[in-house]
Amino acid sequence: MPEQDALRANVKRLIVECLNLEGMTPERIGDDDRLFGEGLGLDSVDALELVVALEKEYGIAVASHEVGREVFTSVATLAAFVEKRLEEKSTPSAD
Repeated sequence: MPEQDALRANVKRLIVECLNLEGMTPERIGDDDRLFGEGLGLDSVDALELVVALEKEYGIAVASHEVGREVFTSVATLAAFVEKRLEEKSTPSAD
């Protein structure tokens, strides 16, 4: 899926740029690499910075309870979350 590939590539770029990961390039981050712990070694402050970057980049809202392991496991899970939010944003609500 080309759209999903582009979204994942952009999420990787955001991770490297907004977190100032020196010596890291987006191409070196695998879609399924763990973002925290043994993976990229991100911490809770990085997660908050990443949330701000995602909200700004995509115009989506990320609630504090959504900033957890399920969504922030890897680039793939994060990109899937962003994709879902973008779909929800573009779909008119049935109020």
